[in-house]
Parts: sequence; structure tokens; C-alpha cells
Amino acid sequence: MRIAIIHDWLVVNAGAEKVLEQLVNLYPNADLFSTVDFLKDSERGFIQNKRAKTTFIQKLPFARKKYRSYLPFMPLAIEQLDLRGYDLVISSSHAVAKGVLTSPGQVHISYVHTPIRYAWDMQQQYLEQTNLIKGFKSSIARIILHYIRMWDLRTVNSVDAFIANSQFVSNRIRKYYGRHSDVIYPPVDVSAFEMKAQKEDFYLIVSRLVPYKKMDLIVRAFATMPDKKLIIIGDGPERDKVKAHLGPNTKYLGRQSFEVLKDHMQRARAIIFAAEEDFGIVPVEAQACGTPVIAYGKGGVLETVIGEESENPTGLFFNEQTVESIREAVERFEARMHLFKPENCRSNATRFTAEQFRSQFSEFVITVLNKTQR
Repeated sequence: MRIAIIHDWLVVNAGAEKVLEQLVNLYPNADLFSTVDFLKDSERGFIQNKRAKTTFIQKLPFARKKYRSYLPFMPLAIEQLDLRGYDLVISSSHAVAKGVLTSPGQVHISYVHTPIRYAWDMQQQYLEQTNLIKGFKSSIARIILHYIRMWDLRTVNSVDAFIANSQFVSNRIRKYYGRHSDVIYPPVDVSAFEMKAQKEDFYLIVSRLVPYKKMDLIVRAFATMPDKKLIIIGDGPERDKVKAHLGPNTKYLGRQSFEVLKDHMQRARAIIFAAEEDFGIVPVEAQACGTPVIAYGKGGVLETVIGEESENPTGLFFNEQTVESIREAVERFEARMHLFKPENCRSNATRFTAEQFRSQFSEFVITVLNKTQR
């Protein structure tokens, strides 16, 4: 059986690439395709040093740094990939990978990290963040997003079976695509983190500093709690905005090595997580360290963190992305710290290992192939 694996773009090794890594481990002889591939030779170990077959976007001006600017051309680009001769096509998609063209004789399984959020439910937020609410450029952006949304919906029919990375995403697939999807959680390298039972008196943020992560809200909340310490690890375009709100009880460390990140995760009293994520790897990594999570109660985190009302809780949730709600959650956490046992956090994290992912994914593929061959 010839297998093709399709990925949106290969630029960094981040969350979606953790799934790609395990797909390559499962199917080492598969050929890899992507709109662009700008990984350095030293960064290819996670995909067994494979090079992706790319699209015309690879050769466009400034594509290495501005590949996202070519989003309007990506539907056309992904459709130009020649997948003739492959029996099984696996797409790992949060943008356009699921839109590859396949024939009736091919089986296409799509692992969806999320439907294209800036074309669907996050369109208004995207337009606000890019200052495209009004004017001619706004009109052009809205037309492009409408076109992408219609294309995204049309390509649903080319997928034989959907996998969602969380029940939260599965619900979005049903709403926007009208299709059923099975849930297989993304792999988390739980084995890279060791549990530490002894915690210290600081809270921790580990995140890219981008608008939807709501870092400024957390920082402002801690500014109202001068007796509580906050440490921030991460970098991004919101760095200056976040640093502008830093109080004397908050320390910004910027981007750090994995060892520094793990050390802080192990020692932190709790991780603070204010984003609405489709899955969210950081809360699982924190729990692998035995560290509980204080999170915004929406999205995939509701599936990865066990709330305070349960028998063996691993975290608690706040209901609004506001300074007041975050402050109240921290105070509630401190009043109930005895409930959150490091061993329960660690045990919960083991539900999301790479081994679990590979086993569930391979079983799903076999099931789909058996159905299509009848």
C-alpha cells in the first residue's frame, strides 16, 4: 500500500507537528507533502529527515517568512499536488491540507486540528487583530475569507473519514461540515516530564504571546494580587503589551530552553491558562509534572483537566476571560489546594501519550480500510 501524508506547512516543530511526527513513525515509508517546507536540515529529525514535496508557493517571493500571506493561493496550491498512485491519503489539517484532490479509488482520512478558525467562528476576531474592520482592505479580506470558507466546505466531500483532536473540535466539524468525526487526542511527550510533588509559591504561564492567549489579562490580574508571584515563559508579538502591565510580583523570562521550562513547570504551584484552545498541550505537560491547572473553562481543556467538582481533580476553571474571573479563580484555588494531588495530575496526563495516539490511529485506519474494501 502506497501512503501519502499531507501537512499544511512545514516551518517549525510545534503542536501540529507532534501529530505529524507520530504519523511518520507509524508509516515510515509514506511520502510527505506540504504547501511549503522551510525546515532546516538540523530540524528534520522528528520526521525522520524526510523532505516534503511542495507546491508553487515554495518558490514565491519572501515565502520563507511570509508564507501565511499567500493564504488566498493555498487552496489552488494544495489542489495541484499529484497524489496519483497512492492508496491511502492522510491529511493533518488546520488550514488547507484536507483539500487535496483524491480519486474514488483512494481512501482519504483527515486528522483535523481545527476547521480554519479565521474563516469560520474567529473571523471577526481575526479582522480586529489585523485592523481590518473597516475600509477597502477589510472588504477584500472578507471576500477572501468567504472564498476560503466556501472552498473549505466544498472539500469536505473528498474526505472518507474525519478524526478530530478533541470533542470540542468534533462538535465544530459537525456544525460547519455536517460530518461525524472520531476523537483521537494528540500525542503529548509525557515521558519527557517527571512529576515533582514539592511545589513552590509561584504561578506559571508558558505560552506564545499572541492575542487570543489573553496573557495581558493574567498579568493584570496578578497586579491586583501583590502577594502572589507570577513567572512568564514565552515570546511573541504581544511581548511589549504584556511587559507594559508587569508588576513587581511578575517576572518575564522570555523564550527558554526545554530544561528551564520543565524545571519551572515542576516547581510551579499551578499553571495559568486563559486561552480557548482546540486541545492545548501545555495543560497536559503541566499535569505530567504533577502541577495542577487553572484554566478558562472552554475548549479542549475541559477534556484534559479534571475539574474541582470531581473525586480526583487536577485543576479548576474560570468562566470569563476577565481580570476579575482570573483573580477569583486563583483565590479559590488557594483555598482548595489540598484537593489537587500531584499523583492524580500525573495519572491524568498519561491518557495522552504518543503510544496511545499511535495505537488508536492505526486501529482507526484499519477499520476505515476494511469498510471501504467491502
